[in-house]
Order: sequence, then C-alpha cells, then structure tokens
Amino acid sequence: MGLFSRLYQLRLEQSILKDDKTLLPTSIVLILTESDLLDADFSRRLIEFIEWCQEYSINVLTIYISLIDVDPDISDKIYNKLQMKITETLKEVDATINLITIDGLDHHLKTAKSMDMHINVSLGYGGKKELTEAFKDIMSKIDSGELTPGEIDESVIEQNLLIKHEPDLVIRSGGKRLADFLIWQSVYSEMYFTDVSWMNFRKLDLLRAIRDFQKRQRRFGK
Repeated sequence: MGLFSRLYQLRLEQSILKDDKTLLPTSIVLILTESDLLDADFSRRLIEFIEWCQEYSINVLTIYISLIDVDPDISDKIYNKLQMKITETLKEVDATINLITIDGLDHHLKTAKSMDMHINVSLGYGGKKELTEAFKDIMSKIDSGELTPGEIDESVIEQNLLIKHEPDLVIRSGGKRLADFLIWQSVYSEMYFTDVSWMNFRKLDLLRAIRDFQKRQRRFGK
C-alpha cells in the first residue's frame, strides 16, 4: 500500500471511530461467487476480512457464495470441493460458525472460545429456497392444527426462516447485481456495491463501505 493510500485509510479509520458507535454496522452480509472461493488466495483474504470485521465490532458476518447451474455430475464435484475449502479455511477462526448447504441443512461447525462473533456461510442456498421451505413448514403446521391461517403474520414467517439475523449492511464486491440471498431479512438493509473484485478487496474498501453506511439516513421502510 502506498503512502497516499495509508494516509487515506488512517483518515477513514479516524472518521469512523469518532462518530457514535451506534452508527457502526454490527451485522453484515458479504456476497461472493464460487470463482472467488476457488481462487488460490481465497483463504488468506477471507481470514483477513474476518479480522477486520472483529476490529470494528461486527459480530455477525454472513457470507453467501452463489453457484452457477451446470451439469449435475460436474456440480457435485465443484460443490464438494467448495464445502471442503470453506470448512478448512474457517477451522482455526475463533467464532461460532454455521455452514448452510445447498439442500438447506444447517451444519454447526464450531462454537466460539472467546470472541463474540457468529459467522454464517451459505453455499448456494438462496432466499427463494429459504422462503419456499418456510412456507412449506407453515403449511405443515396448519395441516397439523398447530397454526390457523389467521395466525400467520410477519413474526410467524420470521420464526420459520433458517437465518434469523437481519443485516445492517450488504456488501457486493465486483458486481452491480444482488443475489436473491436473504430476501426477507435484508429488506431494510443498506446495500453497498463496489467495482473492486473480491481478490482485490482491501481493508480500505471495507472502511469505505462502513463510512458510507454511517452517512446514510436509515428509514427502515418509513
């Protein structure tokens, strides 16, 4: 990093920390692609990103890795490789970690020892699938008499979602389009798009996203 970039990063850090800490995001979503995960430098960069989040008291990090549709035989091989890589990358991270697989199963990988941080990783399990399964669960409860149609409200739907966290900030690196991830939970989240690809993403870029978040007036749909 050059002198100008270091000075700019220092200025951003000072600006972020001098503001009321309640303006800092505590839960963020990072949207990546499978090609990001397959990059040889992915593991180091992800560990760095987690450490940056810890520095700024971001205690819930949700990572969504979108997957392309290919031939099932090829897809299974790629998917198994991705699952092994993310599990191996996170094994030494001091955080409570859950891995959500494409079939909607929530695998608890580990519990934090000392850090108050929760990491969710979704491998291709998008919002459409999550909402579909939530509605199926609700219909099943109606069939069993546990619920009546008149009792269905927002809280009932939220109780049946797999991921309970509502992110403050969603970061999409290297692209302009959102994935369908967390359709329900991110309805009031702040969206931050950057042309910087994941492999070029620096601490400076995270600080820019945090500073941009601080400057916004959140309305929560009002």
